[in-house]
Amino acid sequence: MYKYDPFLLFISRYRLTMKLLVVLVSLITLCTGSAIPTVPGDNSHYVEGESRYIWMPDGEGVPHLVDLEAPVSDIAAAARNGANNQYWLYTRNNPTNPQVIVHGNANTIWSSNYVANRPLKVIVHGWNSNGNSALNPLIRDAYLAVQDANVIVVDWSNHANGLYTAAYLAVPSVGQFLGNFITWLIDTAGGNWNNVHFIGFSLGAHIVGNAGRQAGGRPARVTGLDPAGPLWGGNSNALNSQAGQYVEAIHTDGGLLGIFDQIADSDFYPNGGRNPQPGCWISTCSHSRAYQLFAATVQFNHLAGRLCNSIQQAQNVQCSGSTLNMGNGIVTKRGIGIYGLATSNNWPY
Repeated sequence: MYKYDPFLLFISRYRLTMKLLVVLVSLITLCTGSAIPTVPGDNSHYVEGESRYIWMPDGEGVPHLVDLEAPVSDIAAAARNGANNQYWLYTRNNPTNPQVIVHGNANTIWSSNYVANRPLKVIVHGWNSNGNSALNPLIRDAYLAVQDANVIVVDWSNHANGLYTAAYLAVPSVGQFLGNFITWLIDTAGGNWNNVHFIGFSLGAHIVGNAGRQAGGRPARVTGLDPAGPLWGGNSNALNSQAGQYVEAIHTDGGLLGIFDQIADSDFYPNGGRNPQPGCWISTCSHSRAYQLFAATVQFNHLAGRLCNSIQQAQNVQCSGSTLNMGNGIVTKRGIGIYGLATSNNWPY
């Protein structure tokens, strides 16, 4: 006959309790993001300000696993400046073949198709990208389709490629060098700050923020396309409204790869400003949607936001106030507030 043994019951319950604790700790670890995620492009584990790992897309949208605590070598840290930025000029006279303008070498301006009285558009890519990455020809071609403009694509791939933490540390200097370059260009060859529009995607959004502030806030317009979120919360080097006469942000992956908070004069939250954007099946797609939406609005100027009373209204796409068109290439555009809107899932959205 079986005999009840309190000690064995205690051991059994103890073991069960320990197993449950292990499971609980594992779940907590996963939720806080210290576990390494294994599904490419899936950032469902990510907790802003807590997680160590996140999937980020490169310039062609391919996800890469990023360690937000990866150490940066002393050599990389010492070299993190924008002296190696390249500036590629495109115009309707050379719409696909860039002319390289070298800072300090005026002959590279005189031998180019730069025309001082044209609008000047400056495009800056993000992490693990370069001057040929997808956003650059997309936005460049949209501008040249509707405007006779000088379009400068900034290639900062010397620092953008490699560790995200190293690229992050390079952002302020890359932006300051860019601000100094545009100042030199206008002072040397002519131009008007009221015709200057900076556009930056992800880390590039913070670069144009630094560039605009370096130029004394003179650019007529600065647009941040889903400004990078990881490591940028509360950062004084992030894009803000001091970067230009009018600063706009378009948020499409807020709380993951992008900042969700209001940071500009006008902040647009298409489809709630978060992942997933319509038609996106992995979260890294939502981040890239910002520059796709912007390019479409440059060409068609068709997406209007409605003024919101709060970010929560924008997130729920429940805004009903006055309208302001999102994006577009109109350098004199002005506005203020939080705006929400809905888009479709394919071009031109």
